[in-house]
Amino acid sequence: MIFAAGLGTRLKPLTDTMPKALVRVGNQPLLWHVVMKLKAAGFERIVVNVHHFAQQIIDYLAANQRFGLDIRISDETGGLLETGGGIKKARPLFSGDAPVLIHNVDILSNADLTAFYDHALTRQADALLMVSERKTKRYLLFDDDNVLRGWTNIETGELRPDSLRQEQFTQHPTPITHHPSPITYHPSPITYHQKAFSGIHVLSPQLFPLMDAMPERFGIIDFYLNHCTDRRFMAYEQPGLQLLDVGKLDTLDAAEQFALSC
Repeated sequence: MIFAAGLGTRLKPLTDTMPKALVRVGNQPLLWHVVMKLKAAGFERIVVNVHHFAQQIIDYLAANQRFGLDIRISDETGGLLETGGGIKKARPLFSGDAPVLIHNVDILSNADLTAFYDHALTRQADALLMVSERKTKRYLLFDDDNVLRGWTNIETGELRPDSLRQEQFTQHPTPITHHPSPITYHPSPITYHQKAFSGIHVLSPQLFPLMDAMPERFGIIDFYLNHCTDRRFMAYEQPGLQLLDVGKLDTLDAAEQFALSC
């Protein structure tokens, strides 16, 4: 599933007249880059959610004969549902009991999606999240077994879930410009490793019944954090992963060179 419904506000004024998915990197829209990457990895059915200038995306796919793939549209023109709600709505469009790979439309990378998906098939995990050690303000927290345990904002000190109270942690002060230090939980002690989420993940269809209890609109990270104590969500790190979030105007030039190198 490609998430292409966002408003793309950070790419204004381009997104005043087009969806973020059709903003060009080089000679092709972002959507083309992700579709081609998924096609090269062997995926045959792709779900694309749409909202902002939805018809432009629908027309673009039709004009390109859907690139020879079974591409289905999940229509969110009635209202954005966020990542979790988008997955929940798209459920009838997925292939039976197969795990679902989720990919944000504004992420370019050299990720080996075939290896990533194959790894998800062999792991005893409810979800596999591609992560890296890139610099950010917000990190997912994984234990030594690469199992998700929480989330933190290192700028504000916020921790989630609520069971991870601030006083239970020690952390060496680390500027955002440097590699984040592990967080140690007391009294266990447990070392939590801070990893940045890539916007690429695979989730098991066994999670869908849990989503029935969620509201129509919710974030998938919120869902993961709500269930990280009773479900197994695991980290996946690809050696040499290069990733670019094409979220701002000043990233477009870099994105063109990045796309050529990947």
